[in-house]
Amino acid sequence: MKSAKLEKAVRRQTAWGALREGRRASRGFTLIELMIVIAIILILATIAVGRYQVSYEKAKEATLKQDLFVLRKAIQDYTGDKEAAPNSLDDLVTEHYIGKIPNDPITGKPDWSIDSSNCDAVLSPDQSSGGFCDVHSASDAVSPFEKTPYSSW
Repeated sequence: MKSAKLEKAVRRQTAWGALREGRRASRGFTLIELMIVIAIILILATIAVGRYQVSYEKAKEATLKQDLFVLRKAIQDYTGDKEAAPNSLDDLVTEHYIGKIPNDPITGKPDWSIDSSNCDAVLSPDQSSGGFCDVHSASDAVSPFEKTPYSSW
């Protein structure tokens, strides 16, 4: 008699024993409980994917802005030192103003658009010959955040 009471007391103290005492007939989750949990997980996953995509696009735009800043600074430094604008981006690499031509983060390729149309403005007072004086993204895509074409940055 004592052993039966002791066994029952031990069973109630454990989580499994308490569960068995309270819900003898069911041993698992119902289908509706599983469906609710799966629906909640899917909703949270959808929100996370959407935020990831926005963050990824913002990161690409930030990288583009930084690459353009570095390339434009290298063009200005080259023009000031050589007293002539570079004829290609390879000139900047050859003369060690940049390590390598970076990939355009929008297109994924090192295909930058070189702009020599606005080179009437002399970058240095000692500049003697032409070349290009600005660089832009070669992408025709439009920024979803700034609503301007990447090629105009």
